[in-house]
Amino acid sequence: MIFDFGAGVVFIILVIVVSSVRVLREYQRGVIFQLGRYAGVKGPGLIFLVPVIQQMVRVDLRIIVLDVPPQDVITRDNVSVKVNAVVYFRVVEPEKAIIQVADFLSATSQLGQTTLRAVLGRHELDTLLAERDKLNVDIQHAIDMQTDAWGIKVSIVEIKHVDLNESMVRAIARQAEAERERRAKVIHAEGELQASEKLLQAAETLARQPEAMQLRYLQTLTQIAGDKASTIVFPIPIDIFQKLAK
Repeated sequence: MIFDFGAGVVFIILVIVVSSVRVLREYQRGVIFQLGRYAGVKGPGLIFLVPVIQQMVRVDLRIIVLDVPPQDVITRDNVSVKVNAVVYFRVVEPEKAIIQVADFLSATSQLGQTTLRAVLGRHELDTLLAERDKLNVDIQHAIDMQTDAWGIKVSIVEIKHVDLNESMVRAIARQAEAERERRAKVIHAEGELQASEKLLQAAETLARQPEAMQLRYLQTLTQIAGDKASTIVFPIPIDIFQKLAK
């Protein structure tokens, strides 16, 4: 009977010791509560807790990848698009992540969705398609400012996909085609302007030197002679007759 009592006591002591031991990995921290009050953060390594009196909540400090589901966004120019993104964040203050918010993962997800709609709604569609890097930084700053009180650091936000309806895709294609035509006309007009300037310079040079005009005339006759035309009619400059008359 005495042996059984002693064995029971030893068993109870072993159970208490095992229940009071915790092992935290390098990327984990334990938020300790003593009789319901915050008592500090411990870890990593071997942790001893007072049974019944102390409780511990594990917190992972590694970077968490959060996928923001597609959100209906109305841009500043009243275009409806669907946008999804991915958010990279980590817990930097475990006590705040446990005490200040009930579920920091769900709270960050909801905040990411609302911030995505709010930030993108202030910009036009062209900005959304062309300046995605700038928008990523704006969204990251906006989310990080809100999660700072929860002990969470948002490091990266990346917009993944921007889905447009078929009518908007066709409209963008027509706009791109019109832009290409406009650029082609501008380039052609600039070429005509440069050509006219060169012709004006050539005319001024020929006007100052009549001999150069005659050489140009003879060169033109040579080029015409190389064609396959059967009959060639060309005018004779009056300057030639004047020199012959002299």
